Amino acid sequence: METIDGKPVTPEMIQAWADEAEQGYDIEKLRRRGRKPNGDGAARVVPVRLDATLLAAVDAQAEIEETNRSDVIRAALRAYVA
Repeated sequence: METIDGKPVTPEMIQAWADEAEQGYDIEKLRRRGRKPNGDGAARVVPVRLDATLLAAVDAQAEIEETNRSDVIRAALRAYVA
């Protein structure tokens, strides 16, 4: 049996989803796919090698700021080039 978040999917759930789909969706209310743009346009992936000590420091800062590694690196780069 299929599950969602560990709970079994029932025929009633499937029927409710089908009924909802048949009514149509408001395109404006649907979530956009993909990542939010950073900065002033489409972003590119730029691989950077970091030693273990620097990477640990970046991860620790991300934990403190309750964000992620990429956000910390981007903020540091913006501050450096400003």
